[in-house]
Amino acid sequence: MSERQLHVVMAEDDRAVRESLSRAMTLEGYRVDAVADGAKALELLRQGGAAPDVVVLDVSMPIVDGLTVCRVLRSEGNRVPILMLTARTEPSDRIAGLDAGADDYVPKPFDLGELFARLRALVRRAHIDEVAVVDDAPVMLDDLVIEPAGRRVRRGDHDLELSKTEFDLLELLVRNAGIVLDHSTIYERIWNYDFGPDSKNLAVYIGYLRRKTEEGNRPRLIHTVRGVGYTARSDG
Repeated sequence: MSERQLHVVMAEDDRAVRESLSRAMTLEGYRVDAVADGAKALELLRQGGAAPDVVVLDVSMPIVDGLTVCRVLRSEGNRVPILMLTARTEPSDRIAGLDAGADDYVPKPFDLGELFARLRALVRRAHIDEVAVVDDAPVMLDDLVIEPAGRRVRRGDHDLELSKTEFDLLELLVRNAGIVLDHSTIYERIWNYDFGPDSKNLAVYIGYLRRKTEEGNRPRLIHTVRGVGYTARSDG
């Protein structure tokens, strides 16, 4: 990756949090555009010029909230990496963020070191996707078909709408069908950072992928191997 200054667009309605986080990001070497609500974030992101490297959105904001910003960007085909910040910590809240198309989710209060590690991982993954040679051959498991070039997934005749992280995770599991991948391996391959055994990030993504791939009571393809990790297989 080049040494150019990375650009972050951040939307956070709490002035103290916005200003302190903006200062910390600047010291970390980012160029930061910080706004106080989702409407201003959308206005900024729709302007001409180079797209930011990553977007940080608070969930609860006035006028337009972070989830809505995320949904709108994805509906417009904008694939910029998005990290959500929220004081809500229930699994259902994490799922809502992922459902909106976010790539990662950090609950408040957060450790700055971990936050920056996640931002770096999102930027690295986006950069790798831009320069990597894509294997265009479809990847299949049972009636699930993954088309890497078009980043399209379908099960049977039904297209699945996945966020970038969800797609990458599903592709990793299906390409290694029948092999048990441990938590650390998955974290390193998908996030480029091992968040440790206490992180619930992976479990949330697995649960969300199951909801999508099993819609309509289809047989389970993503299985848990207790104490180890996860594997994709067809039991049909």
